[in-house]
This record gives sequence, C-alpha cells and structure tokens, in this order.
Amino acid sequence: MPLTRRRFLAVSAVGLATAFSPFALPGCSTSKNIVVGETADVEVDTRLTFFGFKYESINVMAIEDILRDFMDAHPNVSVSYEGIKSRPYYEALVKRLDSGTGDDVFMIDHDTALSFEKKGYLADLAGLPTISTFSRLAFDQMDAEGTILYVPTSISAFGLYCNTGLLAAHGIDAPRTLAEFERACDAFLAEGVTPLVANNDISLKTLAIARGMAEVYAADNVRERVAALSADPDALAAQLRPGLELVERIVKRGYVDAGMALETEKTSDDLDQFATGSYPFMLTGAWASVRVHDMAPDLAYEVHPYPVLEDRPVLVVNVDTRVSVNANGAHVEEAKEFAAFLTQPSAIERFANSQCSFSPLEGNAAPDDASLQPLAGAFAAGAVVGSDDNILLPVWGALRQSVVSLLEGATAAQAEGQLRSLLAEGADAS
Repeated sequence: MPLTRRRFLAVSAVGLATAFSPFALPGCSTSKNIVVGETADVEVDTRLTFFGFKYESINVMAIEDILRDFMDAHPNVSVSYEGIKSRPYYEALVKRLDSGTGDDVFMIDHDTALSFEKKGYLADLAGLPTISTFSRLAFDQMDAEGTILYVPTSISAFGLYCNTGLLAAHGIDAPRTLAEFERACDAFLAEGVTPLVANNDISLKTLAIARGMAEVYAADNVRERVAALSADPDALAAQLRPGLELVERIVKRGYVDAGMALETEKTSDDLDQFATGSYPFMLTGAWASVRVHDMAPDLAYEVHPYPVLEDRPVLVVNVDTRVSVNANGAHVEEAKEFAAFLTQPSAIERFANSQCSFSPLEGNAAPDDASLQPLAGAFAAGAVVGSDDNILLPVWGALRQSVVSLLEGATAAQAEGQLRSLLAEGADAS
C-alpha cells in the first residue's frame, strides 16, 4: 500500500522486528494493534522515519499526537515512528547506522552520542529555531562540545519510591538522610521484609552517582571540577568510590535481594514487585510513576530524592530523551524541521509530561503527577547530572557494569578498579 501522511500503527514490542516497515511500530504496552488517525490517501514527497526507545502506550500516544500535528502542518511529509525497549534499541540503532540504513531521526543517550559523533552520524542542530528556548541546564549539556548534535525533549529524574502506607504503619517517615534510610531498612529487615526493589540497570548506578558526585555539583567551581574529572579516568573512578561503597553496603546488609536485582528488568519487573505493596522502597526513574498508578491504583506512594548523604538528600537528573538527526540520511533538512517541531513548547510540554519528566525548556516545568512533588521541590535547589555531556567518558555504561559486579559479590575496591579500566578504555577509544 502507498504510504499516506496519516497512516501509521503502534504494535506491541514483543521483540525486535525482523524487518523494518514504515507501518510497523513496535512499541505500546498492549498486544493489540492501535490504528491512529487514518485519512484519505495523500501523495507525499518526503517519508521520514523516527526510531526511539519510548514504547509505553502513553508515550507512544504523545508521540503520535505530535506526528499528527506535524503532518497537518506539512501535508507533503509523512513520519512513522518505531519504538522498542532501551537496551535492545541501542543494539538495533548501532546496526542500522553502521550499515547505512539508519533512520532520519532517532533517540540517543550520552555514551551513544560520544560514539556517533566520532563516526560522523549526527547532524549539527545549532541552527534550529528552538535552541534559544532551552533552559541553562539543558543548554549546558547540549553545547558541551560547542556543536549541538541533539535536542532533548525531557529532563528525567531518579528517585526513591516510598510506600507511604507501609511506612506510616511502621511509624517511619520518608528518609531524607543516609542514617534515616539505613534505620528504616534495618527496621523492615528485622521483620523479615526486604526493604528495597532495584533493577539491573539504573537503580543502584544512579544511587552511586548521587553519593559520589554530590559534592562536585554542590561546589562553586562545578564546571572546573567536571572538566578535570572528564580528563582523568582515575580521578573519576576515585570520585565515585564512595558511591560504590554505599552500593556494597546495601548489598551486604541485605537491603536488596542481589540475585533478584540481577534479573529485574527496568520499568518492568521492578514495578511488578513494588506494585504488590509489599516493599517499602524502590529505586528507579520518575517516568515509571504513571505505570505504577495504572498497576496499583490504590497504592499510596511518593518519590523522593536519594537519601545518600549525612545531612541532605540528592536529586539525580538526566537531560534526555535526546533526539538527533542522521547526518547521512536522505532528508536531512526535512528531518531538522521535524526536530524543531518536536521541541517547540507545545510539543515539549505534552511529551515531557507524558513521561512524568521535567521540561528542558526555560522554567523547567514540573510534571503534573502529585506523587512526584518532592522531586519538584528538590529540582529548584540543584541536582547532580547523571550522564553529564561535559564528561567525555562512558561513565553511564561503565558504572552499570561495575554495579552488576557488586551485585555478584565484588568489593567496592574491585568495582572501582573495573570502573577505572572501563573509563580508561573509553578515553583511549576517543
């Protein structure tokens, strides 16, 4: 069938598609096809493909709304979206671009941006008319190397999900300091309850970043501190050592079931566990809140910054859901037009809110979800950037491997050595 500007499907992401079709959009959380706004056939001059890791139904619906509006404004252009879960997504993305069959527009993360920049896969987006609307936090990430190679559509936050009903039943407040968190975990352990749900990807990694990097981002000379760490893998690994020690302590004390955590997938198995109401705490991204509400409508919870310091909590954020344009694509200028449309205020507001994320635009509007209000208050006070573009080392991926080693029984010293080696390999590759 000919591609029409308003014909596209969202299909369940059971696995990677064996062949890419502009009509097949693996992505929503149901097993049914969702047919979206179909009109009479319209001849199109340009067919853009958009590939991403957003596959949950609420995110896909927000993307579809934006695509629909873009195609209404550009009658001779069609855009199709394909979304699959994050780790398989990056494997597929690399294969597509390396083989010369990359999509016109795609999502990237910190480590992928470093690799793709070297390969010349990313178009310069400095000329987009929406660049001036981004907040200072977002712009400092986008402009880290002096060339803007992506535009963010959200600022995600990571937090400690607190089962407020379970905590109240035990006379425990949501913890703000490390001592309060450890006392709460010890109290639940004494009753035979494993306190903490953690996945095998971002949970303990971002906790380690919060602990290790908090004093860097609180410093008056944060830019100089970050630049120095970017140039020295040994120094960065050493800076993160307190975070690795905290993870080691959490594992050894049994606050988390290490074996279960190794098998627990992000925004999937972890939410299944927390939604039972049997666990007091969970570590994951704020974007999962909408899923938790759907899975457990009666579960009372709040999401708080990480209680990892002796005197205060720490908020970790990422300037993310980063969208890049394929520098080697057949429709670079049209793809840039779409990137500009995607980052105009009306689209950003809709998309970021659908992800329970902060806006990357000036003002950094908070998401509507009332359970996330503790994060909104912390955001104004400053945050640690989890995958800082000003650090030209693959810390995001390397730290995950080191945390997996801790879950498997490694010591903090061993995990630091592993992290140092992985960061050094990344520095050598550059």
